[in-house]
Amino acid sequence: MRNGAMITGFVAGCLALAGCGLTTTAATNTELADTTPNSSVPREAGGQRAELLSAFFGLDDGLFQVANLICSGAAGKDGMPVIFSSEIDHTTLQAGDFRVTTAAGRTGTMHCVSLLPATDAGELRTALLIGEFGNADNDPPARVEVVGNLHSLDGRRNFRGANIAVIPLAAGPQLVLAERVSQGAVDLGLGLARTRGSACPSTGVVQAIRVVWAGGVTLPDGSEPGDAERRHYRVSVRTSEGLDHQIVPVALANLGDGDNNHILCLDTADRVLAVSFPAGVLQDPNGDLNPQTSVALSE
Repeated sequence: MRNGAMITGFVAGCLALAGCGLTTTAATNTELADTTPNSSVPREAGGQRAELLSAFFGLDDGLFQVANLICSGAAGKDGMPVIFSSEIDHTTLQAGDFRVTTAAGRTGTMHCVSLLPATDAGELRTALLIGEFGNADNDPPARVEVVGNLHSLDGRRNFRGANIAVIPLAAGPQLVLAERVSQGAVDLGLGLARTRGSACPSTGVVQAIRVVWAGGVTLPDGSEPGDAERRHYRVSVRTSEGLDHQIVPVALANLGDGDNNHILCLDTADRVLAVSFPAGVLQDPNGDLNPQTSVALSE
């Protein structure tokens, strides 16, 4: 199997910066029990419910040696990115917060959990679960549940009890979320030395939309998407007169950091409705190409 797309880009940046010291970063946790105190933080607040948006069986015993930079002993284990409905508070994140159940009802073994490499401002909603979660051929992971107290970044919601079916290994990467980029999002500086995604151009951009894939994506040759892939994105918008049409982003940003986030830079103030992407362009860490995929804008 190929090396993980959510790891290779990050590690390349680490090597360029002469080492990351990742095993001490607050973005990764190896505690196998929930250490966040029980609290009265509810599952739902402000009309929003804490949910899991996806769990993707990205690699089956496929994490290579470079994964040890994220979590010691990760090489050769399974990798499963899990996407949350909102950013999470990393101080409440422990490996023991998650339970993975296989199709046969067996409980998987957690090794560690990490927010790396998706740690830029606005990105703290992807947790990479690392461990032994089943076998793709005869007993694949079937469901992920949050069993510990894991809070949203604003501290208003608790994800405990949230659960979702696992996307199979061979399914290929798909779009999970589209949202407006908030100018108020704060970079918490997680990761002692990490790469940062590229930014939208400083002129000619009216709004920016973040799209989140179920896992890391690259081109089939392992390189980062670029301008050619920008032209594959289609953004459905509605004008002030109520007319719907599709546009192409003027630029594609948040590149070069090896994570599962892209930012679509738009030159119009028209209301964004949805984002789509055609099949067969990008691939996941297992080498599976993406299906045709689309997602409505999250308000």
